[in-house]
Amino acid sequence: MAIYLLFIQHIIFSLAPNGKAAVVVPTGFLTAQSGIEKKIREKLVNARMLRGVVSMPSNIFATTGTNVSILFLDKANTQGDIVLMDASKLGQKIKDGKNEKTILSNEEEERIISTFRDASTQAFNLLQPSDDFCVAVSYEQIQAKNYSFSAGQYFDVKIEYVDLTPEQFAQKMDDYKKNLDSLFAESQKLEKEIKKQLGELKYE
Repeated sequence: MAIYLLFIQHIIFSLAPNGKAAVVVPTGFLTAQSGIEKKIREKLVNARMLRGVVSMPSNIFATTGTNVSILFLDKANTQGDIVLMDASKLGQKIKDGKNEKTILSNEEEERIISTFRDASTQAFNLLQPSDDFCVAVSYEQIQAKNYSFSAGQYFDVKIEYVDLTPEQFAQKMDDYKKNLDSLFAESQKLEKEIKKQLGELKYE
C-alpha cells in the first residue's frame, strides 16, 4: 500500500467534528476503479466530508513527474457543494536544473483561489461549469459517477454545429478525397522505395 494512502486514512480518522485538511495525492487516485483508493473516495463521499478537489498542472514539483491533485476535506460540509477544478492546463513550463517545472503566475494562483472560494459559497445547482475549469457538484452526483473526483467527468459535452450549404458540403468532401488520394499516392511511393531497398540488400 502506498504510504500516502495511510496518511489519508490517518487524517480522516483524526479530524475533529468540524475539522478541515488538505492532502496532496497522485491524480490517478481521483479515478482509480478498484482497491483502497476507491474505498477511500467512497468513505469521503458517504461520510460527507469532502469540500473539493483541484487537479494541478504536471511537473508542479520539479523533483517528480507525477501529476498531483489536492483533496480538501471538511467534516462540516455535509450538504454537498463539492468543488471540482481542473487547473492542469495552467502554468508555464521552465527548466529547473535537469528537471522541468511548471510555474503558476500570481494571476493563475488567484484564479484558482478565488474560483474555489466563490464556488464553495454557491448552491451546486446554481453554478454552471466554468469553461471546463470548475464545477460544483453534490454527493449524489459523485456517487452516480462511480465516486470519480475528476472534474472533467462532470463538464457538459459541447458539440458545435456548422451550417453548410450543399455546395460547401460538396467542396469539403472533394477536398477530403483529394487529400486522401495524395496520401495514398505517397504511401504507394514509399512502399515501392522500401521494396527497392530490400531488393538491394546482400548477404556478406
